[in-house]
Amino acid sequence: MSEAKWYVVHTYSGYENKVKANIDKTIENRHLEDQILEVQVPMQEVIEMKNGVQKASQKKMFPGYVLIHMIMNDDTWYVVRNTRGVTGFVGPGSKPVPLTDAEMASLGIRRENIVVDYEVGDTIKVVAGAWADTIGVVQSINMQKQSLTINVELFGRETPVEISFAEVVKM
Repeated sequence: MSEAKWYVVHTYSGYENKVKANIDKTIENRHLEDQILEVQVPMQEVIEMKNGVQKASQKKMFPGYVLIHMIMNDDTWYVVRNTRGVTGFVGPGSKPVPLTDAEMASLGIRRENIVVDYEVGDTIKVVAGAWADTIGVVQSINMQKQSLTINVELFGRETPVEISFAEVVKM
């Protein structure tokens, strides 16, 4: 198994899961389980924030690419290269280049990306916390702290207040 390395295969956009299924089926039919060990479509969990509700979803880390852990020989190269939806291996010319251990280790890092549907200048309503039912204008967004700064009227003056993403909805 020491010869098995990770290779990157380029696919048609949106065909990643079909390519994985087709290669898995071919491995089973041709009994290549000991040569093509794993086929993977790297996914990443992304948290989207819409109207104050957090929603987790899976997104492809590398759209258009599939990772394959295999022993490279003429049979495995032919099987993968001639799978429907595969455009080729990543590497110069027709020579596939395996990923290094360092490259594979960096792929293991899964960061949650938060996507918010409001931006600076939007009017929002606070629905929770000490400022509930307050309406304000977004002045800045801090992705690290998952908060925004809004201007609210306090004692007749505009005052900046920091609010969590989970406590606001877009107007």
